[in-house]
Amino acid sequence: MTLSQVHYTSAPPGPDGSGFRFTAVTPGVSQSLLREAEPLIGYEPPRDAPPRPTTAELDSFPRAFSHSLLSDGSRLLARTVYTGADYSGRWGNFHAHAVHLPQGTCLPGGALPITAWEAAQWADRTPDGRPAPLEALVPAGRFQRDTLLRFATARAPWIAGYFADLHRQHEDPAAPQIVLVERDSADVARWIALASAVLPREQAHQLTFTTYTRRPQLARQQIIGVLPDDARGVLGQGHRYRVHDCSGDPPAGEPVPDSWAEVAASVWLSGAPELFKQAAALPGGDPFDAGPLAAAGLCAGIELGPVGRTAAADWAARHATTLGGEWLLRFTEALCAPGADRPAAESTALARLLAALEPGAPPATTAPLAALVLTTAVRHPDRLQLPCLRPSALTGDLRRRLAMDLAPQLRDGIAGDEAEPDGPATERAVELLRVADLLGVDCRDLLPGLAWRLARAVLADPDLARAPVVRRAVEERFELRAALLDKLDGLAAGDPPAAALLMARAALPFTAEQPLPHLRMCDEANRLGTEDRITSLHSVLGACGVSPFAEPLVLRTAVRLVWDGAAPTAAEGRLLLGETGSDAHRTAGTWRELIRAALESPADDQDAPELARDLLRSFSEELAPRERGALLLLEFAGDLREGAAGARWTDRAVSLRAVAEPVPAGVLEQAYRAVAERLLGEEVPADELSALTRSGDAELLAAYDRAARSKRTADRLRVVPAYAAACYVAWSAHPGAGRAWEGVRTGLLDKVLRPVVRALPEEDITALEGFLREEGARWVAEFRSWNRPGAFGRFGRRFGGRGRRSDAEAPRWGDVEPPRKDGRPS
Repeated sequence: MTLSQVHYTSAPPGPDGSGFRFTAVTPGVSQSLLREAEPLIGYEPPRDAPPRPTTAELDSFPRAFSHSLLSDGSRLLARTVYTGADYSGRWGNFHAHAVHLPQGTCLPGGALPITAWEAAQWADRTPDGRPAPLEALVPAGRFQRDTLLRFATARAPWIAGYFADLHRQHEDPAAPQIVLVERDSADVARWIALASAVLPREQAHQLTFTTYTRRPQLARQQIIGVLPDDARGVLGQGHRYRVHDCSGDPPAGEPVPDSWAEVAASVWLSGAPELFKQAAALPGGDPFDAGPLAAAGLCAGIELGPVGRTAAADWAARHATTLGGEWLLRFTEALCAPGADRPAAESTALARLLAALEPGAPPATTAPLAALVLTTAVRHPDRLQLPCLRPSALTGDLRRRLAMDLAPQLRDGIAGDEAEPDGPATERAVELLRVADLLGVDCRDLLPGLAWRLARAVLADPDLARAPVVRRAVEERFELRAALLDKLDGLAAGDPPAAALLMARAALPFTAEQPLPHLRMCDEANRLGTEDRITSLHSVLGACGVSPFAEPLVLRTAVRLVWDGAAPTAAEGRLLLGETGSDAHRTAGTWRELIRAALESPADDQDAPELARDLLRSFSEELAPRERGALLLLEFAGDLREGAAGARWTDRAVSLRAVAEPVPAGVLEQAYRAVAERLLGEEVPADELSALTRSGDAELLAAYDRAARSKRTADRLRVVPAYAAACYVAWSAHPGAGRAWEGVRTGLLDKVLRPVVRALPEEDITALEGFLREEGARWVAEFRSWNRPGAFGRFGRRFGGRGRRSDAEAPRWGDVEPPRKDGRPS
């Protein structure tokens, strides 16, 4: 392949009046290419350049060596130098010499563009005639290995950041341009040579650059070289330019967030650029993957930081199946070299590599890595979780050495802090026990304490029991399993619902040798169906294998499992007490649940008074005064309904309430309802009603009012005249006994009794008055006055009532009040 040439310089003005034009062009070069190339190959001397430089001064002017992409995909490689004068001494001051690389081609021999820096074929003057195409650009050899190594060492503070920007340009075509600030354009060329050495070969061929420009804002290349005076125009524009000012103070040394760039810088600064070629031959595919380069560096003896070692370990883990032999052994030994402080990310990467290598790699390869990972995990739990190693991962000598080194930490970790058995700490203790078994460290004396902490931890977090490390330890270690189940059985007696949840989440393996009554009951509770709770209680007690008479605590566990914090009903409480007796409940503490069954019973529970009577008889010494008073209220309610309450019903109810305060709502309502119903019954002593009116107990008066307004009372009033007469006397008595009673009796007379009486037939009224007459003559007169009807009332009395009356049964004139003097009905 040949290269078309282009020469461009200043000369006497042409026909268009311009003094800058192409002075020699290889035939066949298009005008469009020349128009596009012209702004790329111009030259402006430095700001401080002398107006008429000497020949010696001309040699110090920067050289603009550029590689630019053209619109058609082809490329232009150009060299522009300052000449100081034209041929006549009047016009010319620079000369540009460029070659054209068609799209998809490169320099002859596959040479990289930067290698043509100062090649012998570059001309400083326009040749005579039309130049023939060039056969080659022979490299001048300015970028020898030692030269670049010295340069890289001199520019060490900027190297990693520069490589990171190259990586960013590879990942994103819209990434910022790189601006290199150097006092010598040759140093910019060396930067570009460094870039070409670390980039993939194809990308190095495509890299665009210019070693010098006065106007970086107009440059289109990826890498732009400028003098210090020309850098001010691009500072502070981080979204467009990444500026590396190598003419001033080095950067502050902030870490570069690019592992490949950091490793690549370490390789150059260690004097081993040949490793880039070696890394490209390793498995992978991403040229900017730090792993292969870091692995090659480690094998070459280069000391890398945590970022490089982490990248190497991650890469090796991904390609573990393709690595092997002597190289892998050398790599793992270098990776595990002692003396390095390994942070969490590196430790985790080492563990991943070990997990990837362990199934197939020989112990000689995995042993150093396993020892390092295991030691880090034991000593620094904040950095690494304990690995799951097979015995074959460690050699015998290494296992014995690790046992001696790690025994104190292993035992301390397994012993733990019994005061705070949280889940993660206990899970780690179980893992440490597995490591101790692997290394042969005897920790049998620590098993009881570990089992106690593990039992409390899994009870607080049942999911912990399903963790692989816990399940494996419980299944494989009989001593731990037996101790754990024994501790759990004791804890289940204190919190049966939590133990039942644990058994539902993680089916722990029972053994026939251990009784475990409480755990077995918790397990059985998870199988209960929709049967009633007493039947469920029998099922749970049957599963424990122990009689509640021999071990009353199983009764407590069973009750808490079946009722789960709810109170039994009064009927259930009676059955519980009757089947087991008071002694078992007293020892188990479940007598408290029986008290709740009575005191939390609803007001209409007919079993509550009977249960209260049984409880008063069975637990007389255990009852607190308030509980005793409430139970006595319930018992009294039962006695009232059975007619065995004796006398002084109201006074007794009020006094018991005072003892039992605060009285549960259901108990108070049941007792006061019984008192009210008894006061509204037959043959009520007069002093009882008097006691009610004097009591001033709002709840008791309200209960009496509700009972008097009930359908049962209304029915009796309608069909039993004697009862209606008794109620009239009772509700008319004790006027002025108090505002509360006054409101109750007035309401009952007006809203309950009056509508009933006015609807009664004449014969019932007569009978009612007869009963009142037995109480005293005044009661009849008062009743008639109270019951005096209006005009509509008399009309209704005549034609209303139960059934039609004959004329003979019609009321006499004397039965009706005489008319008023004004002639209107009274």
